[in-house]
Amino acid sequence: ETHSFPEKLKIIDLSMDFRIESPEHDFIYGLPELNRKRIIRCNRVANPGCFATAIQLALLPLAKNLLLNNPVHIHAITGSTGAGQKPSATSHFSWRNDNISIYKPFTHQHLAEIKQSLRQLQNSFDTDLNFIPVRGNFSRGIFATLYTDCPVELDEIKRIYEEYYDDHSFVFISDKNPDLKQVVNTNKCLLYLEKFGNKLLITSLIDNLLKGASGQAVHNMNLLFGLEETVGLKLKPSAF
Repeated sequence: ETHSFPEKLKIIDLSMDFRIESPEHDFIYGLPELNRKRIIRCNRVANPGCFATAIQLALLPLAKNLLLNNPVHIHAITGSTGAGQKPSATSHFSWRNDNISIYKPFTHQHLAEIKQSLRQLQNSFDTDLNFIPVRGNFSRGIFATLYTDCPVELDEIKRIYEEYYDDHSFVFISDKNPDLKQVVNTNKCLLYLEKFGNKLLITSLIDNLLKGASGQAVHNMNLLFGLEETVGLKLKPSAF
């Protein structure tokens, strides 16, 4: 099913956070790897936050298999473009260069939408997400590391992730420890999985300006208008 542009492009109240679903509005949370079928049928999409995208893509397969039963510890560092276009003291190059700091520890605004999505797949999810956001001294990208106790063997974990993302175009399970430049300038998310005893370590990498923002918006637009979902998004990483 395709839709005409006038039907889809409507004036909305930008003062509200439509990423948190409620009966009062008809916005669908626009993470294609979670809500692709709902996005295709909807009229309005709320684009996810950038940190939220990287973290959810790291955890959705676990939630789908009811494996998020212990606290999750999250450390994620973002480039200066994650602060948006409005100038501030902490986004200015002279402060950001050769510098690093944390902000909003345990209280970041993206936690609400992350928990909403995890509960959508695992209704019993009610554990802590201990999230420490970090301002990095680079321009683009999010490098997130997450760990939690998980009794499942690594081979089975990899199978679960590969199965979950098998029919999704932009999420890849890496066999090698990835670096940020492999995703910058792309709409990709790279995930890397390791086990250390009972601890599962997940590395999740995205470009905050593409997969975490405009690229995801284009992906949602493609779904809304019945286009092939990779249209306009076949981009090469800056590493090459």
